Amino acid sequence: MGDAKETSKTRETHKGGQKPDQPAPIEQSDLTQGSLRNHFLVAMPSLRDPIFAHTITYICDHTADGAMGIVINHPLNLSLGDIFEQLKLPDDTEVGRQTVLSGGPVHIERGFVLHSSGPQFESTIQISPQVSLTASRDIIAALAQNRGPASALVALGYAGWGAGQLEAEIAANSWLTVAADHHIIFDTPIEQRWSAAAAKLGIDLNLISSAAGHA
Repeated sequence: MGDAKETSKTRETHKGGQKPDQPAPIEQSDLTQGSLRNHFLVAMPSLRDPIFAHTITYICDHTADGAMGIVINHPLNLSLGDIFEQLKLPDDTEVGRQTVLSGGPVHIERGFVLHSSGPQFESTIQISPQVSLTASRDIIAALAQNRGPASALVALGYAGWGAGQLEAEIAANSWLTVAADHHIIFDTPIEQRWSAAAAKLGIDLNLISSAAGHA
């Protein structure tokens, strides 16, 4: 698994007056070590960074040293079957049709699998009672042989923040935060995940101006 200290490309943070239709920003003082673990980061429409615009990121780890998460709604032009083929694994199931996601700009050559908790693999870390993270090849082999977890999402790369970086971005109102819902990760169509997570807060992102948060 990646080191949470390693940061991704510098992300743009946004400052300026708050618009009436803009959710109140979370202050840095509201965040404590680990408080964002098993939460979603939902990009505000004002976040223009091409890597993170309109994304939803599942936070797997959050410590005083930084945070690490997997973007769960950025599909690649790659299927799980393509990965099976590259690894010379037989595809004995229809799972090979599943789209592989871009999990973030850090270590894009490495695979990370968010999956339903229960099965244990070489590098499995349980994040919540419903969600675990595995970054070892054995889970890919299990998926190819229909021995994998009931639900799984495969991504290449992850998103990383250094100490205090994510807290500063949240205080700048670049992100909404909401407790994660495993149904959004595993059962909601990719293109609906961003709006579905915001809807848990009663927010319709389509009604928020993309200019919100800018001076």
